[in-house]
Amino acid sequence: MRFFHLSDLHIGLRLLNQDLQEDQEYILGEITNFAAQEQPDAVVIAGDIYDRAVPSAEAVELFDRFLTGLCVAVPNAAVMLISGNHDSGPRVNCFRSLLQKQNVYMVGMPPQGPEDHIARVTLRDGDGPVNFWLLPFVKPSMVKQIVGVDENGNNLSYDESLRRLLGREKIPEDERNVLVSHQFYVPAGQDAALIERAESEIITVGNIDAVRSDVLAPFDYAALGHIHKPMRVGSDRYRFCGTPMAYSVSEAGQAKGIIEVDMGEKGQVHTKVIPLIPLHAVRVIRGLREDVLAQACGDYVSVILTDPVDFDALDLRDELSRAFPRLLEIRREYVRQADYGTEGMPEEGEKKDPYDLILSFLGETDEEERTILADVVNTILARGEGRSS
Repeated sequence: MRFFHLSDLHIGLRLLNQDLQEDQEYILGEITNFAAQEQPDAVVIAGDIYDRAVPSAEAVELFDRFLTGLCVAVPNAAVMLISGNHDSGPRVNCFRSLLQKQNVYMVGMPPQGPEDHIARVTLRDGDGPVNFWLLPFVKPSMVKQIVGVDENGNNLSYDESLRRLLGREKIPEDERNVLVSHQFYVPAGQDAALIERAESEIITVGNIDAVRSDVLAPFDYAALGHIHKPMRVGSDRYRFCGTPMAYSVSEAGQAKGIIEVDMGEKGQVHTKVIPLIPLHAVRVIRGLREDVLAQACGDYVSVILTDPVDFDALDLRDELSRAFPRLLEIRREYVRQADYGTEGMPEEGEKKDPYDLILSFLGETDEEERTILADVVNTILARGEGRSS
């Protein structure tokens, strides 16, 4: 059994001030071309189909062209998609029954009631069945009617909710099983705060959305989405494939690709990465003004100027925009002077979450105040995600 593992298409995303539709159309076309060449038995997309819960008409049309082209390129393959945290689960779930008759499985919602279970699609090859378990993005509040609450009536943690949700399923131990999931899985024993996250990802205070990867043990392969950088989760068999192209300046220079998974008999799993080369790369160019201008190109560029003198802002932007028609931003890097009154503030280039910044501003706080603050910040982040992510 051979299948493609993709995730985090984020169709409709804008990179700072730049529209990426042309680049997204190109990279989705490349995916379709590779599918036509390799003829996998399935194509799996592990969430974040769109960048917004209510995508633009242009984004929906682009996804329609991609899905139609994919089905033409691999007419005998199953296409499986789940919703991610950027998607609207109910919208992804639309026409689910109709689409599965075309061998397209779009699952937008996790189990909703005690009688519901994780969607399963079973394919077969010469070594027997392969069960694909399709689990969209889950918040504890979505599944509390199924997994319950804690002794105080509060929602369970993300980790415990996922464990209870997966624990309800009868996963056949003698068959091959693949989990398709969009969550923040963390290698067992690793601090979630140490995992590098892209600028475009929304990070919860205290990484409360982290799920320990030992929950994946019943599966022969886990096709994961949510983290934008390709990453193994403690094993070659449990992997984030990352985005198909760079979606933030922090992803500049990252190698992107499709993970091609080959499953033999039970216990035999082999993977390789098919590289995806973007139409225009994301680059960071740093140096003196004249040296930067000498590197003129059509890529998406973040410019960091190190000149010790100031320039006229409008003239500088015009000059750089001519050299870099897809200019993302202009930043200045000065020789640091003594700085007063900024204790607790982030250094340039350092990412510090809102919770830490507010704590720095408030000064001394007790445990109860910190708990209330974390709840407020996570609530605001969640609302912002639903509105504009």
